Amino acid sequence: METAAHHAGMNARQLGLITDHLQRNYIDTGKIAGCQTVVARHGHVAYHSSLGMMDLERARPMADDAIFRIYSMTKPITSIALMQLYERGLFQLNDPVYRVIPSWRAQKVYVSGEGDAMQLAPPEQPMTFKHVLSHTAGLSYGATAHPADRVYRDQNVVREGCDLATFIERMAGVPLRFTPGTRWMYSYATDVCGHLVEALSGMPLDRYFQEHIFAPLGMTDTAFSTPRENASRLTANYGRGKNKTLRLLDDPQASDRFDKPLFLSGGGGLLGTTADYLRFCEMLRCGGTLSGERIIGSRTLALMHRNHLPGGRDLASLAMGAFSETAYEGVGFGLGFATSLGSVATASPGNRDYYWGGAASTIFWVDPDEDLIVIFMTQLMPSDTFNFRGQLRNIVYAAID
Repeated sequence: METAAHHAGMNARQLGLITDHLQRNYIDTGKIAGCQTVVARHGHVAYHSSLGMMDLERARPMADDAIFRIYSMTKPITSIALMQLYERGLFQLNDPVYRVIPSWRAQKVYVSGEGDAMQLAPPEQPMTFKHVLSHTAGLSYGATAHPADRVYRDQNVVREGCDLATFIERMAGVPLRFTPGTRWMYSYATDVCGHLVEALSGMPLDRYFQEHIFAPLGMTDTAFSTPRENASRLTANYGRGKNKTLRLLDDPQASDRFDKPLFLSGGGGLLGTTADYLRFCEMLRCGGTLSGERIIGSRTLALMHRNHLPGGRDLASLAMGAFSETAYEGVGFGLGFATSLGSVATASPGNRDYYWGGAASTIFWVDPDEDLIVIFMTQLMPSDTFNFRGQLRNIVYAAID
């Protein structure tokens, strides 16, 4: 990518500190294999780098067209897809989800106990479309020792080995962790959104994405799988061992990412390139339209990245569980995006940026006040190993002239 920091109103020397910081602190030390970073402002790419290796085992340098597992950076795409159907008048945000998923009408909330002695109660209000879009639905990822989470495992509510419709039906018998709309918990909610896209549109999620988002935006390498001929472009995915060295989790030559998955996960299933995700972010920056293609209305998009948490509160006061892709202090949540509630509240530059990340430490944010986009791609799990977003924010905002 050609870069033009001066056209973007940014200081090239300060942006160059991104390269120095990532190379010296993460790549040279072996903490990550490699990464890509893009900073764009006013529609100009001010900084772009491909550093380190995309495949350590084969000594393959990071390529500009490398394909990454973007995991939960799928969630904003799914949320945009569902809100496209909102714009067609197919639902209201306060409509109950059971209108589309009848088996969910009898949902109950966990009260106490476990196993056969578990006590449940009807929710004070039904789960709505707004709740699943904002992770306030009462769902979880079923991964903790909480008695309600154990029901996920007892009833085989997992994304592996079943299709989306079967998964949704299995979830009907799982107790909610709280009455919808009263707390926030990172969860399978965006996979529910993916099912709602399928049910309302009458299309499989992959085809809906392709026809209504990827093709219009020219996102040619983003999908739930990639052709086997792209094996040389697929990055290796790594974990961090107990001795703080990298261990290979997914070999790009032996990966299952070349086969279309049975479960089309709107919560975390997509692969894609940095260039493709930049197209998606450019659409967001431009208010829902890019190169003449209208993806979402500007007012709908503005509604999506406002804080929808009850009482305008932040995640620090409402979140249950420590697992998510964001810090909690001074951070609200909208319809598919986390949103900063001001630089003082977050103790970080930027006032109204909205964003999300993925399990392999990928991140992005869009700042409408600064007309700014930042995307960082790497492949290191889990995503809370290093605070890439916080460190990049310090460098990037200091580069704005």
